Amino acid sequence: MSTSQSAAARPPLVPTAEALARLLAAARPVSGTETISTLEAGNRVLAADVVSALDVPPMNTSAMDGYAVRIADLAAGGPRLPVSQRIAAGHAAEPLAAGTAARIFTGAPVPPGADAVVMQEQTEAAGDAVTILHTPTPGEWITAQGADISRGSVILPAGTRLTPQALGLAASTGCARLTVSRRVKVAVFFTGDELTMPGEPLAPGAIYNSNRFTLRGLLERLGCEVTDYGIVPDRLDATRAALTEAAREHDLILTSGGVSVGEEDHVKPAVEALGRLDLWQIAMKPGKPLAFGAVRRGAVDETADRQAIADTGEGAGTDEAFFIGLPGNPVSSFVTFLLFVRPFLLRLSGVRDVSPRALALRADFAQTKGDRRNEFLRARINATGGLDLFPNQSSAVLTSTVWGDGLVDNPPNHAISAGEIVRFLPFSDLLG
Repeated sequence: MSTSQSAAARPPLVPTAEALARLLAAARPVSGTETISTLEAGNRVLAADVVSALDVPPMNTSAMDGYAVRIADLAAGGPRLPVSQRIAAGHAAEPLAAGTAARIFTGAPVPPGADAVVMQEQTEAAGDAVTILHTPTPGEWITAQGADISRGSVILPAGTRLTPQALGLAASTGCARLTVSRRVKVAVFFTGDELTMPGEPLAPGAIYNSNRFTLRGLLERLGCEVTDYGIVPDRLDATRAALTEAAREHDLILTSGGVSVGEEDHVKPAVEALGRLDLWQIAMKPGKPLAFGAVRRGAVDETADRQAIADTGEGAGTDEAFFIGLPGNPVSSFVTFLLFVRPFLLRLSGVRDVSPRALALRADFAQTKGDRRNEFLRARINATGGLDLFPNQSSAVLTSTVWGDGLVDNPPNHAISAGEIVRFLPFSDLLG
């Protein structure tokens, strides 16, 4: 087949928005949950709503160090009042006797009968009495019971990814354990006879396998349960064997390399032989060769395996594992993971909103010629709030991913003018 015939036989490149929509439409949240300590639940995804069993705060509390008073006592007579009690946070308060004030500290319960707190800077204390120099309004410096959280309210809905502040919110209602989705199981391997691990001698024509470190780190940040099959030889039989083994107990098989059109790119034909390829070649730069599909389970005993998976709630489905093949170039692999694999994994985990935050920032650079594909340019925010562009946008320059703060999402065929407002995707969101 001639080059022109081969090119004509290939389907057109899939736009990035369509590709992501197709991945997310296919993603089915994994079955299976577990109940774990709130202290251990960071980055996990809630499988059930967290409902508060109490008001927060559970009583009226003071928002300031000062004196709890009855406003009527201040209106009726002189502002000098005897101090009848001292209330610290964590200690009970007695009802406030008429005509007296209570010394009170931030977070302490407001005594019954008091209707305001006067901050200590607006008082003068002498001996066992205090002079009130300010007439407060009702409720001044009092945090009302339930002001933050009402008993019976949903404070964290199912599908929430548990950030440190979300864990603190759950703990504030006395929640010691949380029901979360099980971890997504991901098998990962890397193809390429040129790949060598750091610490080993670098033979002629070889390169160190940086993608293994990048992808493992990204998967672990997302809380996945990772099985690393290492480097798979550039042979069709070895690739098929790795895919067959990985499909048996994992929700997703993630590979790097071997999804292009070269004679040594065996991942694509192996997936097509063992399952299906639903998506291949995206209209993006870098990252065009990204592939998505599935690999059938059941290399040994398909019936038994299906029943075991159904009983345990393991795997993305009862008969297949999802497959995503990333390009081998390190920047392409990194960018396609952030834009496609991350939201796909979050959706498998049960997260509902997987869209990254996009910022509208000023381009302090010019790109005089647009590309026919959707470009994702490595850039960083400068001291004036604009964006500087890394000078070398090659998909092999991994330095750009460390130098940069994020990606400029540049539409196809669009030249960027200096001063133009562009769409910027910060790494701080894409890596979390």
